[in-house]
Amino acid sequence: MKTAFKNSGTLYLVSTPIGNLEDITLRALRVLKEVDLIAAEDTRKTGFILKNYSISNRFTSYHDFNKEKKVHSLLQELKSGKSIALVSDAGTPGISDPAFLLVKLAIQGGIKVESVPGPTAFVCALVISGLPTDKFVFEGFLPAKAGKRRKRILELSEEKRTLIFYESPHRILVTLEELINILGDRRVCVARELTKKFEEVKRGKLTEIEAYFKATKLRGEFVIIVEGKR
Repeated sequence: MKTAFKNSGTLYLVSTPIGNLEDITLRALRVLKEVDLIAAEDTRKTGFILKNYSISNRFTSYHDFNKEKKVHSLLQELKSGKSIALVSDAGTPGISDPAFLLVKLAIQGGIKVESVPGPTAFVCALVISGLPTDKFVFEGFLPAKAGKRRKRILELSEEKRTLIFYESPHRILVTLEELINILGDRRVCVARELTKKFEEVKRGKLTEIEAYFKATKLRGEFVIIVEGKR
């Protein structure tokens, strides 16, 4: 076990709304006001939240394209006694975003890490899906390359737990087709724009949902909840 740095700061993983700004917690607002620095995956989105709640605090970018360079400067800030709030693009840091590297190195360095819980898109979708919630597998985004994507779905074909995926509007139809071809016509729930004005949740068989989205303008990020093998 690493010995904590003397007088080191705290790394807070602060969950932010996935759409509706009212979903932020009082604790999250307090932490965002009090920390020395906010590290944001998307500074524009975080800036919008801060402005909405009249929070004027220093913030910097930390995302997939600069994390290797930025992580060390953030660790130095923490070791010097400053506290940092790590904020995802939306939702909970560490779920399908670059938070892991900073969290891992902070823990290795004996720096205190705290979670400030809040919304997570896949949990929101799962609990309203009508599919079993007691046991599930969260896969995040499937591989972009067709061969690797099909291979991963095939590996999951015998999984009895509920399957959860994220998908973009550009690949949703391809993914639904491959799920049908490999898993069969299982029950599914597909949700998009969760907590937003145009939230949409569709439930049915995979073939039914695929047909619906083929005739629909595809916008927003999707969460796909698929029934496990029966």
